[in-house]
Amino acid sequence: MTLGIIAALHGEISQLLADMAPGATRQHIAMRDYHAGKILGHDCVVVLARVGKVAAAATATALIERFGASQIIFTGVAGGVAHGLRIGDVVIANELAQHDLDARPFFGLHEIPMLGVSRCHADPALTLRLEAAAREYLEGRMRLEIPAPTRARFGLEAPRVHRGLIASGDQFIGSATRVDMLRKALPNALAVEMEGAAVAQVCYEYGVPFSVIRTLSDTADDQAHIDFPAFLNEVASLYSHGILRAFLAQLHHRASDSH
Repeated sequence: MTLGIIAALHGEISQLLADMAPGATRQHIAMRDYHAGKILGHDCVVVLARVGKVAAAATATALIERFGASQIIFTGVAGGVAHGLRIGDVVIANELAQHDLDARPFFGLHEIPMLGVSRCHADPALTLRLEAAAREYLEGRMRLEIPAPTRARFGLEAPRVHRGLIASGDQFIGSATRVDMLRKALPNALAVEMEGAAVAQVCYEYGVPFSVIRTLSDTADDQAHIDFPAFLNEVASLYSHGILRAFLAQLHHRASDSH
């Protein structure tokens, strides 16, 4: 099994790259560096997709076609959309939709032309394992890795894990007005970002299991642009690293128990 790990921003994968065992290789394809090697004994390919649906789709396609990725995880940050979510919460997708996809009157709102679906469903088993890893990290190492003053500054009192719909689009949703519009269009959406549903569509068409995990960096309101940079560096990068390491450690234990 080869696990493809994608992120939109470098801070979200930099520590994973440092975890790769000696002998890791790097291939430069279509302006991206694909780092292939072992992390905790598992074959992984880690890559920075950059921002947006096209960039994410191109990256996922290369992971499948060039590296034979049998599973793909996209990790990163998102804005919270549903009421009651807080900065520092984690959202894991069980389904994804492209909120900016509108080919009416030929197809339904959000429907992917020629596929007959408007939402792509994440792999249930992969999603459940990521959820368990996220809970393990938030209830354990998170408080050791993120200093108390940082937790206080961002209000990380008791971060929670949620599972549900994530909406993706080539727009940065940074105002309360646009959040309200998104809530009306997709009432069940928990979070909004710019890549996940594109990866989901590629994996759906290839039949490759996938999951998308997002740390909420803001509540996608008028303050979204102010919160983002500091949160990425001081919190989200540690979340991504800690949760994915916990996920890979679970796989390692399952493999050991089977022998």
